[in-house]
Parts: sequence; structure tokens; C-alpha cells
Amino acid sequence: MTKYEVMFIINPTLEDEKKDATVETVKEIIAADGVVGEVDVWGMRKLAYPIQKLNDGYYVVINFEGNATLPKELDRRLRISDNVMRHIIVAKDEK
Repeated sequence: MTKYEVMFIINPTLEDEKKDATVETVKEIIAADGVVGEVDVWGMRKLAYPIQKLNDGYYVVINFEGNATLPKELDRRLRISDNVMRHIIVAKDEK
């Protein structure tokens, strides 16, 4: 299994319950085919540039392990989510 990291920015105008539900949904997607590692909620941060006319975002970073198809499925599901503004999935190198 390969180690990955996903960072995603949730729309800050959502209620706290919906933000938590979005994080739980991402964890469930990962747990279906992999292993969820450390979940680091950064909270509200200023964006480098406006996205959808918003200047702030709710940042979350999740470390996980999975096979090669898991990041593709996670990318597909995050791309169609209305709650997630941006995301990036990175394979972490063993050093």
C-alpha cells in the first residue's frame, strides 16, 4: 500500500455540522479501500486568491494508505462534491 496525503478546502459558508459531515464522508471513502491515518483540521484560513468570490476556506489534511485506484476514486468524488472548493492528493515518498 502506498502512503498518500489529501488536502481539501471546504466552503466556509457551510454550517459546522456540514463541514464535519464532509470530513467524515472523505474518511469513509478512504476507509472503504484503504487505511485512514492522521486527520489534521486546520480550520479557517485566508485563501491566496478568491475562489467562488470567497476569501476564506476551511482546510483539512488527511494522511492515508491505499492502493493505486483509491486516489483516482477519491479525486472523482471530491471533484463532484459541492462542499469542497479545491483539493489535492499527493503520494508521499519514503525517505
